[in-house]
Formats: sequence, C-alpha cells, structure tokens
Amino acid sequence: MTVGFVGLGTMGLPMALNLARAGTDLVVWNRSQPALDLAAEAGATVASTVDEVFRDARIVFVMLMNGDVIDEVLGRGTPRFAELVLGRTVVPMGTTAASYSLGLSQDVVAAGGTYVEAPVSGSRVPAENGQLVGMVAGPGSAVDEVVALLAPICATTVRCGEVPDGTRMKLAVNLFLITQVTGLAEAFHFADSQGLDLEVFRSVLDAGPMASAVSRIKLDKLVTGDMSSQASIRDVHYNSRLVTDAARDSGTASPVIDVCRELFDEAERLGHGAEDMAAIVRAIEARD
Repeated sequence: MTVGFVGLGTMGLPMALNLARAGTDLVVWNRSQPALDLAAEAGATVASTVDEVFRDARIVFVMLMNGDVIDEVLGRGTPRFAELVLGRTVVPMGTTAASYSLGLSQDVVAAGGTYVEAPVSGSRVPAENGQLVGMVAGPGSAVDEVVALLAPICATTVRCGEVPDGTRMKLAVNLFLITQVTGLAEAFHFADSQGLDLEVFRSVLDAGPMASAVSRIKLDKLVTGDMSSQASIRDVHYNSRLVTDAARDSGTASPVIDVCRELFDEAERLGHGAEDMAAIVRAIEARD
C-alpha cells in the first residue's frame, strides 16, 4: 500500500524519513525542494502536487503548521477538497484546536473520506530517533491501519477514542511540557543570578528525581547557550494559545499556562521566535 506524507518541516521531514527507511512505499509533497531531495534519497517518491499524493496513496499523513495551512493546501471549502479526500484516509499529525479537528473530520467524512487524527508528542530529536508518542483517535478499523503504519515514527502509540480526543490529549500533554520547560528556565535563571556554578546545578538536576529526557536536553541548551531550534518559541507560543483558549472555552482554570503564554509572547516580541523554547529564559531575564 502506498502511503502519502504532506509537509516536510522540522517534524515532518524526520518522520517521513523514518517511514521511507523502514520500507514504507511513501509518496511525499512539500513546498520547499531541499526536504524533498532528502526524502527521495531515503527512498520516497516525490510528488509535484498534493493532488498527486492523494491520487496515489489511500492513507495520507498531514504534518502542516496549523489549520489555516491545512485548509489552504487541501483546498478545503472548494470542490477540489472533496475530489482529494474521497475514498482516502486523512491523518493530521500536527497540533490544532480540538474544534478545528472536529470540523475537519466532519468535512472529510461528508466528502466520502475517513479521518483519523494522530498528533504526536516530542520535538525534532525524538522525531529523528523514532521515539515520538502518538495519540490516535477515530473509527476503529481505520485507527488499526494508522497505528500499524506509525511504528517507525512512534515508540508508543495510544488510542484516545473518538475525534477530537486525540487533539485534546495532545493539548493536555503540551500544557505539562510548556510549564515544565518554563519552570526549568526560571530555575536556571535563579541559579545563574545567585552566582552558582551552572555545571554543578546541571549535575544536581540530572541526578535527581525530576530529571527527564526533556529536562536534560533543555538544560544543556541553557548551560551552553545553544538555542538552535528543536521546538521554537514561535511554535510553542502557538501551542500555548491553543491550550489557554481551550481552557477558557471550557471554563477550566489554567493559571500556570496563562503565565507561560505571556512569557512566550514576550520572548517572541523580543525577537526570539525562531529559537528553541529554552530561549524563554530571555523573557524571564528581561523582567529583572
């Protein structure tokens, strides 16, 4: 079975490469050529248009920036959209609002397609290593097919029920990730301002019960000052807005993520949008 993959960005490219290297008969599309060249080297077939991907593949993974980009690329709201998704399983893997995912699902089904949402938890390095966590929701038989295909991408795949509970689960996970990294950055800033040896600070955290793969990666960035992006300030700011908007819509208290959202907004306005989310420390420093 030929599988499609649309969107080869920071996360999408390593995911598609892992699929191709695992022997998946993969056809890919992306707006920029360099990522397509890398996918072709890994064994994927390069399509010149999104329409070609949907023509050749029955299941199509979509890893695009947000709902607006998905709608644009798939031609949602136009006759072309129905032509693309008829008889196809559409699998968005990025992060959107739950209401958006539900609406897209309804439109895909109305056009004769199948919809399975499969957002993933993890940044670029876990994506490269095939260590993402997939949160899959949709009709049972279609979910079975998608879960089987995700093996080269995800170390763990969790079935979350019906759409949009996969997206809701991703937002809950993102809330913890964002607040965790923000707290780590504040602790680092405190240790630095107190004149502590930052390598010793790192060794204490790495040896203790709060250590995790995320804390080790982000703490290394804070100590070394390497803010090359694995998950950018801009993207995390977008994700924090999705979480706080969902909390407000449901009347749920969200005091910690509300503060984090403000800090990510400040970091982006300070010019750090393209840097890794660990650069949230710059917004904290600016408040001194």
